[in-house]
Amino acid sequence: MQLVKEKDTYLSDFVGFEKQQVSEEPSWLQDLRRDAMSRFSTLGFPSVKEEAWRFTNVAPIARADFRFAASDGALLSLADLDRVDCGNLGLPRLVFVDGIFRPDLSDAFEQKGLTVTSLRQAWRERPDEVREHYGRLASYDEQPFVALNTAFACDGAYVRVAPRTVIEQPVHLLYVASPEDGAARRIHPRTLVVGGESCQFTLVESYLSLDGGAYFCNPVTEAVVGDDSTVDHYRLQWDSPQAYHVGIHQVVQGRATNYRTTAIDLGAKLTRNDLTCVLNGEGGHSSLNGLYLLNGEQHVDNYTTLEHAKAHCDSRELFKGILDQSARGVFRGRIIVHKGAQKTDSKQTNQNLLLSDDAYANTKPQLEIYADDVKCTHGATIGQLDPTALFYLRSRGISQTASRSLLIYAFASELIDHVRIPELRERMVEYLTGWLPKGELVKEVFEG
Repeated sequence: MQLVKEKDTYLSDFVGFEKQQVSEEPSWLQDLRRDAMSRFSTLGFPSVKEEAWRFTNVAPIARADFRFAASDGALLSLADLDRVDCGNLGLPRLVFVDGIFRPDLSDAFEQKGLTVTSLRQAWRERPDEVREHYGRLASYDEQPFVALNTAFACDGAYVRVAPRTVIEQPVHLLYVASPEDGAARRIHPRTLVVGGESCQFTLVESYLSLDGGAYFCNPVTEAVVGDDSTVDHYRLQWDSPQAYHVGIHQVVQGRATNYRTTAIDLGAKLTRNDLTCVLNGEGGHSSLNGLYLLNGEQHVDNYTTLEHAKAHCDSRELFKGILDQSARGVFRGRIIVHKGAQKTDSKQTNQNLLLSDDAYANTKPQLEIYADDVKCTHGATIGQLDPTALFYLRSRGISQTASRSLLIYAFASELIDHVRIPELRERMVEYLTGWLPKGELVKEVFEG
């Protein structure tokens, strides 16, 4: 059963949107938009009767009157960004406001072998280069939210690293939702990342808000990792507490590649992350990590797929959730080992820590193995703080509150340690210690 009626707003919006875009875009992009919109018209919004959406109800998104954000938040200034958490990490950045590139808020990237620009500009100046990968990784055939983004994305980031290039400084892509103007907005950011062979770089994607308003953020990221390359990719979701965030992240790795990603979810009322990584060359390594800190009635759903398409590849996946009050966490992880992908070594772990009786978690690790010489394991836990560990700390004169905070911090620190960017890691430590009672004491214990 689809929420058919509620998609009508999107279909009618597309007619006006398409008229505005035609004069600026290549014909292949126009055709792609129309095809994606047609597919969304057929699919509609998913319902909880579909297995992939069993624990996440997107009816509030479908029924809300979210209108396409046509403004670039022109009144925003650098000072506005600096007052937002993680708005300024001290890294070179490309800034997008409501999905539209803001060159006046962005830095210039002049390193040889590195292209960092807006998709709108890339469509005009590098159409053939973009067309090679755009819309080819994240398929909208069965994913309505990919179809929506493909139909409506009018800007975003284009990052290309030339073969045999090492980028020392991380690149920060900053997507900001502007202050509420009385209308609930929807934003469709798009990111295309292409790494040539034997390159090395680090990328940060941040989704932040300047106010506490309601909006719908629907980003899609496509990433190509060339042979013999190493990529560190971080995604920080810190949307408004009233926002809805449905994001899709699709990665294809070549031979002997090393791709590491860490996703941190702190904001939004409802979050759904679809992350798919395909090991499409021998000798590749993938590391997928995630941390979600939830309270109130927040809901986060992480749906991950690791595809071992070639032999002699290994992967590690670790997702941890800390849920307080009436928060809900969902994790469904699939490891698919295709026929012929011999010598696969894959491990998947999901751990959830419930801090209240009303917090709830669903987890479903899953293995699909079609090769016979492999080593694959998965595991999942849902529980509360260890009473024995609490008793041990209390017996050393540490208060109940501080003891709980110490154990929670220790649980989360394994994921924070995966963050290799000092500025981002320090900000995550600050957030976690601020989130915890007696957080400063905890920080002193672990750093002392």
